[in-house]
Amino acid sequence: MLPENSLSTALNAKTKGLGTETIVFAHGYGTDQSIWDKITPFFAENYKVVLFDWSFSGAVKDKSLYDPVKYSSFEAFADDLITLLVQLELKAVTFVGHSMSGMIGCLASIKRPHLFKRLILIGASPRYINSDDYEGGFTNSDIEQLLVNIKSNYENWVSAFSLLVVDPNDGLSVKKFQECLNRMEVEVAVSIAKTVFCSDYRDILDKVETPCIIIQTSNDIVVPNNVALYMQKNIAGKVTSKVIDAYGHFPQLTAHHKLVEVLTGVLGL
Repeated sequence: MLPENSLSTALNAKTKGLGTETIVFAHGYGTDQSIWDKITPFFAENYKVVLFDWSFSGAVKDKSLYDPVKYSSFEAFADDLITLLVQLELKAVTFVGHSMSGMIGCLASIKRPHLFKRLILIGASPRYINSDDYEGGFTNSDIEQLLVNIKSNYENWVSAFSLLVVDPNDGLSVKKFQECLNRMEVEVAVSIAKTVFCSDYRDILDKVETPCIIIQTSNDIVVPNNVALYMQKNIAGKVTSKVIDAYGHFPQLTAHHKLVEVLTGVLGL
């Protein structure tokens, strides 16, 4: 039994399934572990499945866990991930990281490579802002406006943003993302948005030696397909790239059967 004050307990870590190998699912900005609810049942028969919530998640009870200064970069999240795996006595895991968690997994794999067998990066990006020689998908002013919108009218921003990043034809999935966002405190939402959208981890890619599988949807406003190509070109280890024919940033919500098909193919199930 883990002590009640352990990080894994505080982050609501849950383990299910019977397999000898472990898959760890990590959610992205604004959500929590329930974002994987449509996916995990397909893997619990063959794998030990681990889920948890990041400290910023509205699902975490202890709000003091999230410190905006500490978590102003992904390094602190990578350290939390390493601590979580150590506390759960895991190694050589398959890490499935959605969005910001993709780069967190990359950072953690550089620090402790023995903890990771493979990294599955869904809608991940090393940098969101365009530069002269790089297309991240957003301009500086886009991100400045995004942060202003979150601060000024969170409720309106949640409605508008969710319709942009989740397939608007899938009303239940849009609602699911909105509910997750609404569980976050506004100050936390602003702080994490700044951490994510102003990040630049392009310089770590050539240090990532763990085998990677990059999964993109065919139309993702948050992460253009050129980002996946950039990552494939610059990651040091073996990289496989898969594109799911779907709209939006959340295939685990809106195209879960297609995502499961890709994941099972990658895992050899």
